[in-house]
Amino acid sequence: MRLTTKGRYAVTAMLDLAYHSQQDPVTLTDIATRQTISLSYLEQLFARLRRAGMVTGVRGPGGGYRLSRAASEINIAEIIEAVDEPLDTTKCAGEGNCQNNKACLTHDLWMGLSDQIRGYLKGISLGDLLTRHHVQEVAKRQEQDAKVVEIHRQERVSA
Repeated sequence: MRLTTKGRYAVTAMLDLAYHSQQDPVTLTDIATRQTISLSYLEQLFARLRRAGMVTGVRGPGGGYRLSRAASEINIAEIIEAVDEPLDTTKCAGEGNCQNNKACLTHDLWMGLSDQIRGYLKGISLGDLLTRHHVQEVAKRQEQDAKVVEIHRQERVSA
């Protein structure tokens, strides 16, 4: 299994949203700035997350996104699966047809690893991550960095 950018970015964006949307909705532009993720890529990910019922869009001034459930009720595995990222280490996608339409010699080994990974990620919620000191420190630093970027942008526009 190789977790691609899609899965990593989805988890990162959802954790950012969980951290910052405790008061007001969060715009994808703000997430994109803090996490250095392309806005158009975030729009694609959030369309899938919205269809999966994980986020809710808020329209109008002050709009953005919110989690549709409590952070403690959203686990990392479901975020990854919501963006069509497989949590599977087998060559056959778990079908057991890896060698001449039959299970290969190491099929059960890789199935067991897939189960372990899935179980581990299901056991961690966004709420769990929010309580970690390191996550809080990084989120605060990113917020400060984003403010500096915005100040520089405004200076360029007014110059």
